[in-house]
Amino acid sequence: MMRPGPRNAITDVADLRVGHASDATIRTGCSVVLGERPFVAAVHVMGGAPGTRETDLLAPDRLVQEVDALVLSGGSAFGLDAASGVADGLRAMGRGFVARGQRVPIVPGAILFDLANGGDKAWTENPYKALGLAALAAAGPEVAIGSVGAGTGATTATLKGGLGTASTVVEGVTVGALVAVNALGSATVGDGPWFWAAPWELAAEFGGLGPAPAHDPAWLPGPKPDPGTATTIAIVATDATLTQAQATRMAVAAHDGLARALVPSHTPHDGDLVFAAATGTAGVPDARMQALLGHVAATTLSRAIARAVFAATPAPGDLLPTWGQRFSR
Repeated sequence: MMRPGPRNAITDVADLRVGHASDATIRTGCSVVLGERPFVAAVHVMGGAPGTRETDLLAPDRLVQEVDALVLSGGSAFGLDAASGVADGLRAMGRGFVARGQRVPIVPGAILFDLANGGDKAWTENPYKALGLAALAAAGPEVAIGSVGAGTGATTATLKGGLGTASTVVEGVTVGALVAVNALGSATVGDGPWFWAAPWELAAEFGGLGPAPAHDPAWLPGPKPDPGTATTIAIVATDATLTQAQATRMAVAAHDGLARALVPSHTPHDGDLVFAAATGTAGVPDARMQALLGHVAATTLSRAIARAVFAATPAPGDLLPTWGQRFSR
């Protein structure tokens, strides 16, 4: 029996906290997932246009097997600097991998493109390092969703995007997801309010509308006006004890959840990416649970994607309506 965790958030995974920082003028932001202690992390990229920092070190054969934090950010390549701000803050806290007496925080990150969303991008100094530091300072157990953090300026093909989270508890193991939805595709079916992720919804967390009625199975939304201005970036996490190789497999499987919630997905113009994290507080899973973790990560990520779009809020100058503006009764 699967059920949401008490917060229905990635912070239901023990030892994880989340912080957001947003800038309404620039219409952007970033989000950080912070561990109480270093945690195993991995990554899998399926989109054709990714933007990343320190993802090579997440391969199972690399020296460093654990990270201090993971960062999702807007800003395209400029947003990679958010992880630098997080690294600065962690170093000041005495965190980091020790090399010859020096502490070097390990902070992989990924970015999405939100530079064409109507915000004021005429900055004279890259703002993302300061946003990263602010997100780190705000890290805690509660996770706001919608138009916050890395989802502040996000859009989809048909509606405003956003930042979403969800969690699942099954057989004593917790799985959580955090996602910034800025997709070339759509999270909803046709012209209606129904979410592609509806078959996996728990406790009416994104409206309880159920699956869409009969619709054209070949339906595809019109693409964003500027291909290459998309990307959905996510983190799935568990309290199970996993090796880096096992965490990589969970990240791979979680992409199924992205594809179930966004149509189309993994296009040449999206940088779709999933990080995986394992804190190890729930012990070593048996072979059956290891297989189940990928499925649970996928369904949890689908739910988080729908929640991101469902919770988005309007702002002056938006280029697209929110789900609530278009469909809320």
